[in-house]
This record gives sequence, C-alpha cells and structure tokens, in this order.
Amino acid sequence: MEKLTQQEEEAMLAVWKTDEGSIKSFMEHFDEPPPYTTLASTVKKLEKKGYVDSRLVGNTLLYAPAISEEAYKQKFLGNVVKDYFENSYKELVSFFVEKDKISADELRELIDLIENKPK
Repeated sequence: MEKLTQQEEEAMLAVWKTDEGSIKSFMEHFDEPPPYTTLASTVKKLEKKGYVDSRLVGNTLLYAPAISEEAYKQKFLGNVVKDYFENSYKELVSFFVEKDKISADELRELIDLIENKPK
C-alpha cells in the first residue's frame, strides 16, 4: 500500500464519506472543492494505486473505496509511530501532552477506553 499525497488523502476522505459515487458527488464533501478536472485526475490516480474501484453505470463512472479508511489509518499511523516516536504509542501521547494538544479529561477518557475494552 502506497502512501498518499495530501491531495489524494483529501480525495479519499470524500470517497470514504460518499462510499460510492461520481466525481460530482465527491465534490460535495469539500469545504473548498478543487476544480472538477483536478479531482477527476486525482481519483484516476487513486484507482491506479488500487485505492478505489470504478464501474460504469449508463454514461457515468461510479467510484467506490477499494480499501477501508480504518485499514489506511492503521497502516500509516503505525508508520508514523514507528518512524517518529520510537515505535511507542506512549511517546506519541506524550508528544501531544507536551504540545497541549490533549487535555487531562481526554486522557482520562483514553484510560477508560483501555480499561473497559472488550476482550
């Protein structure tokens, strides 16, 4: 699985939100949509990389995710933790604490999630 560019990730977020749709339907998920042709080109690149599948319905190409958002997050978040945080999720959380990006309440929620996770 190849890492996506920022533009490709933004397009994939629209694809995941839509589940299956046309380029026009993906554009609805952008605050500031890119030009139609730019998005169409990006989605074609995603198809070549194996991230989306397409099918022709009448005269319209519909695209659907070929990989789940969860699988993508798992793969690339794991790489971030490995490459930047010495393969330690504790170091990742510590980084966010030091940068004031996570509150004590949020940390308590995380602890609660860990302690009450179904086995």
